[in-house]
Amino acid sequence: QVQLVESGGGLVQAGGSLRLSCAASGRTFSSPAMGWFRQAPGKEREFVAAIRWSTGIPYYADSVKGRFTISRDNAKNTVYLQMNSLKPEDTAVYYCAAGRGLLLVLALGYEYWGQGTQVTVSS
Repeated sequence: QVQLVESGGGLVQAGGSLRLSCAASGRTFSSPAMGWFRQAPGKEREFVAAIRWSTGIPYYADSVKGRFTISRDNAKNTVYLQMNSLKPEDTAVYYCAAGRGLLLVLALGYEYWGQGTQVTVSS
């Protein structure tokens, strides 16, 4: 089993930055990939970014490409999401997830989820 603990959410003004962290523990070897998803009120959960522990190659949704950066620290079993140039439409609950790494951009490709952290961007 894998446990995920998120931190770093908060309220920022448009154009500002936040860095989210997700610390993984347990049987992390069974989950080669980590992803970030977000869900706004009344909307479906959507893919934000993903990364594999082995390669460190990032994958992004078009809506955040050029503004967000996903990275990982294998020694700390931690994945980060650096969010710059934030927009009000980025407001959502952000979740980190651990999965097998075959379906990186779909929620169904992940088995374990964090509790979520609120990100609010004011205009």
